[in-house]
Amino acid sequence: MIPVPDLNFTAVMPLLVISVGTLVVILGEILLAGRETFLGRAITREWVGSVLAIVSAVFLGAVVVLACQHFIAGTAIVFNPENPLIRLDRFASFSIALVCGAALLSCLLSVAYLAELRINHGEYYALILLATAGMVLLVSAVDLVSVFLGIELMSIPIYVLAGFDRRKLRSNESALKYFLVGSFASALLLYGMALLFGVTGHTDFEGIRAAFDVENPLAMIGLGLVIVGFTFKISSVPFHQWTPDVYEGAPTTVTAFMSVTVKVAAFAAMLRIVIGAFDPAAESLSSLLWVLAVATMVLGNVMAVIQDNVKRMLAYSSIAHAGYLLIGFVAATDGAYSAVMFYLIVYVFMNLGAFAVIVALANRGQDCDRIGDFAGLAESRPGLAALMTLFMLALAGIPGTGGFMAKFTLFAAAVEAGYVNITIIAVLASLVSVYFYLRVPMAMYMREPGEEKPRAELSSGEWAVLAVCAVAVILLGIFPNNEPSDFFSWLRALDWSRESVSLLLVSR
Repeated sequence: MIPVPDLNFTAVMPLLVISVGTLVVILGEILLAGRETFLGRAITREWVGSVLAIVSAVFLGAVVVLACQHFIAGTAIVFNPENPLIRLDRFASFSIALVCGAALLSCLLSVAYLAELRINHGEYYALILLATAGMVLLVSAVDLVSVFLGIELMSIPIYVLAGFDRRKLRSNESALKYFLVGSFASALLLYGMALLFGVTGHTDFEGIRAAFDVENPLAMIGLGLVIVGFTFKISSVPFHQWTPDVYEGAPTTVTAFMSVTVKVAAFAAMLRIVIGAFDPAAESLSSLLWVLAVATMVLGNVMAVIQDNVKRMLAYSSIAHAGYLLIGFVAATDGAYSAVMFYLIVYVFMNLGAFAVIVALANRGQDCDRIGDFAGLAESRPGLAALMTLFMLALAGIPGTGGFMAKFTLFAAAVEAGYVNITIIAVLASLVSVYFYLRVPMAMYMREPGEEKPRAELSSGEWAVLAVCAVAVILLGIFPNNEPSDFFSWLRALDWSRESVSLLLVSR
């Protein structure tokens, strides 16, 4: 008799909830699209989109609650002890809560925007949920097989989302470029995994770490190819070329979604695999990542200076921030890894907030995404101008914002680890970034408004996202960590970051 494996479905509960949500959204669109009225009310495409967005947000919110509960419990659950492909521990729970929270905000942000561009189709939210399911699998993976499955499940829906506005050539072009470059990166990643399996005889992280031989050239080549696969997902040099074109061509809500969720999921998975599988090659890996971090920071900030399109500017900004985050991998200390997770928390809110302002300005089916489109915004929409200024200051790392605390924590950890040179380069790169970030507030406050007027009203979903992002950026900048006696005692982002990586560091 074949033994039945002892499966613990609690480990995959977040994935199951999102999968059920995807089916509900797909079936909901089919059922609602075939009706003319519902409860005596006429069914319009906008109404269907709003309902499906709320349904998606409910399921994503449920996953956030599950992840937070499991993070507080602090237990580690393996789906199949005999073949541990997936493990739900504190690190996975932290990453899942962050990814699903960002996806939830993206759904709320999308309703009015999709209606404005007349592409309010229900499959949009199903694709968002499918991509999020891939991210949940990716951050929970403890085996190369589940890592690759997570990456592909995350990537394929986003390829489709990038070209979701089928009427626009730029959207189609961005989807094709993303697909071609992504397929090439996935092939390199898979080949690297095959080499690692060949030289170690294992695909699980613990087995690879135990059998990894730094003197074996095939093992080092396999490690290098796996890192190359991840550099594509995090938009690091030299696999960054797709980023500005895809960010510009994709619908802005898709850009907002992928700019934060993909980066969080990719960096979280990279952190787990570097600690769990490649610790024997830490010294060689640190040298490689030093070069990648410097090249990514310098190129991202320099290229952002010459951009007139805000979405392209934020794309190069995203590349630069990937370079900053790689400093944590170069330092490779407990504090540096914790700082990476804290940086990701802040990055989600300040970057999503910046894109939310661009979404809120869309009018008559067109994006207002050039710097000239922001001219005089302080006069016509003073609230949006103030919020955009806040997010630009946060991205630049100005004191008083979450962006400053994120950079300070990361740079301090690098200096403590002895990496002073790369920290100096990062600080200089951050100074360059102040120029292009402040171009947007200067246009809003120091130039006369143009003929094109922004949308007069914001939807409730847009207001909610902007409010959440603004409050988070301010609180994380002033109160990143609090004592039990403080008013904001519940906000302990730095402690959460340390606790999320503590289990990974114990296994080193």
